[in-house]
Amino acid sequence: MATADSETPEAYEELLERNRRLTNLDYASMYLNWDQQVMMPEGGAQGRAQQLSALSATTHELLVDDDVADWLASLEDAELTDEQAANVREIRNEYEREAKVPGELNETIAQTAAENQQIWQDAKAEDDFDLFAPRLETMRDLQRQKAEHIDPETSPYTVLYEGSHQYIDIETMDEIFETLRSEIPPLVEEIRESGRDLADPWDGEYPDESQKALTEAALEFVGYDFERGRIDTAPHPFMAGNQFDARVTTRYKPSDPMDALTATIHEFGHASYQLGLRQDEYGTPLGAPRMSIHESQSRFWENHIGRTKPFWEVFLPTFKQHIDGHDDLTVQEAYEAANRIYPNNLIRVEADELTYHMHIILRCEIGRAFVEGDIEAEEIPQLWNEKMDEYLGVTPDSDSEGSLQDIHWTSGFAAFHGYTLGSVVAAQLNDAIREDLDVDGLVREGEFEPIHEWMTENVHHHGQRYPTPELIEEATGQKLSAEPFVEYAREKFEALYDL
Repeated sequence: MATADSETPEAYEELLERNRRLTNLDYASMYLNWDQQVMMPEGGAQGRAQQLSALSATTHELLVDDDVADWLASLEDAELTDEQAANVREIRNEYEREAKVPGELNETIAQTAAENQQIWQDAKAEDDFDLFAPRLETMRDLQRQKAEHIDPETSPYTVLYEGSHQYIDIETMDEIFETLRSEIPPLVEEIRESGRDLADPWDGEYPDESQKALTEAALEFVGYDFERGRIDTAPHPFMAGNQFDARVTTRYKPSDPMDALTATIHEFGHASYQLGLRQDEYGTPLGAPRMSIHESQSRFWENHIGRTKPFWEVFLPTFKQHIDGHDDLTVQEAYEAANRIYPNNLIRVEADELTYHMHIILRCEIGRAFVEGDIEAEEIPQLWNEKMDEYLGVTPDSDSEGSLQDIHWTSGFAAFHGYTLGSVVAAQLNDAIREDLDVDGLVREGEFEPIHEWMTENVHHHGQRYPTPELIEEATGQKLSAEPFVEYAREKFEALYDL
């Protein structure tokens, strides 16, 4: 940890020590959640819900007690370094938000979310939205109560959104969504009408064991530190961890090894962010990620590295080593297979790089309408299908492939924007890093360390020193905008599809 000088106020040291305890509790909850999704027996769900609820209650009590209020008050006019001031700013923001919410409500939300995970899994497996709908309404009501406590004068969805995307206001996000709504569907339609087919070489069943070996090899190839991580499977791929232990998960689609590969590289991007945080600032905001930046790291590695032609020029032999039946697969075919547009795809996590965002926008629009009370849970499946038809020209045959496909509504409703925000920021970061480095040349040589170092220096090591818009501008030299992503997508897919 950073050592304070003799002038550092005692209240600052006390505040940081409390924050370190809170951080450890948060990570304990995260790893319990990892265990629940990866390896806990189904019968453990009820006990796990109570454990997570207890940790949530303890965290809330430690954050909002009178000592924290006193320390923050005494630091109001204190002379602090820029880094110290950033730590205090972030802890103050968290305190002021959480202090307004009753501890019992936070505890109930945590327990309900943990219980919802198993119910969602059952509902999805049984294709039974009605089984999950009452839990969805319960979580909606709890989240509305929370929003009411935080800011009764603002719409509940906006309050919840601001809690997930600090410093990026909802008006900015609406502008980004509007740009993508106007740009992506016409480009997808151009691709449909082009009549051009990209390579689709997957024509058999690919054993989990082979795909597991492939994903492990891919992680090793891009520089994942297995001494500080591991790979497992989960119903929904995710990453859990900190700068000392960042674990990734994936899942295997028997008919398509590219699905697990890209998902694994995606989660590696998340892990690279966590592992790149300052170890000496563990437990402080300077050693914590910006959740509004996290997805940019996963999307950068998945799309701007893992789906590029230079990547396949060097990785294809490894792919063939683990996936049988493709000895004749060419670099161009692999590149095309990694970048095919699938407008008829129903599943977000299996979506191509372009249509992916319409899946995000669709869910955000429905979640917003649900939280604001414009629709009820029973209306969601039909509305989902209507928007899928409007945005992508396809309609799910089942709720498991529609409104039940993602785990995220088990715990809340206003964090999904981050997936699209991440792609937008990733495009800006891609422009910036390519001004400094020959990224394609490095990838062709299998030299990923300079790329890691650039991201660490320009993004990871800042932690929460800067509010998100400032961090984006600090790293890229540009204000947050959807334009770099639109330009990147048009250039890439116009070339691929001869538009």
